[in-house]
Amino acid sequence: MRNDLTDITVILDSSGSMESCRTDAEGGLNHFIEEQKAQPGEAMFTLVKFNTEYDFEYRAVPIGQVSKVTLQPSGNTALLDAVGGGIIEAGQRLAAMPEEERPGLVVFVILTDGEENSSREFTKKTVRKMIEEQTNVYKWQFVFLGANQDAFAEAGGIGIAQATCANYAVDRAAEGIQVTSAKLSKARSAVARGMLADMKFTDDERAALT
Repeated sequence: MRNDLTDITVILDSSGSMESCRTDAEGGLNHFIEEQKAQPGEAMFTLVKFNTEYDFEYRAVPIGQVSKVTLQPSGNTALLDAVGGGIIEAGQRLAAMPEEERPGLVVFVILTDGEENSSREFTKKTVRKMIEEQTNVYKWQFVFLGANQDAFAEAGGIGIAQATCANYAVDRAAEGIQVTSAKLSKARSAVARGMLADMKFTDDERAALT
């Protein structure tokens, strides 16, 4: 296992309702990408955008090769399909790698402003089982940022711990992603030193996002 290698997957809502925070979400995610490019060590980046369906815009690309991300909001919210599809992709890809080449840190960041309403491939029960297995067995980190909903209930329903979940106001999307990026930078540094990753939000951080 390589403690200097991080595998990052961002699951990004691009449904029609994201139009209200499109500029903030774009700015926050591009800040996230640039900050992670600047960190010591290597990182692979996957971006899954979802509305009524989901699509891999980047698939395990060295983060230094990632260009500016834009959003074109439309459609509904296939959150479960996007998360499930992202987990399947990452799991199969990492399983095919020799143990000594696998990343020391695997992180999923989920950003959405609405509740699930159009998934067809995965159920909440299935996604919850997948997340719990990856968290408990393989120590993947899952972060959930949600607006216009009870993010704690939505995240908990799919197996994500409340400690790594936060609600954000629609006009605080950029701040939410930036806080997450700062946490990821610290987690990458910790893992590189042989320590445990910590992606938990503090109460003050959560308060600043609402």
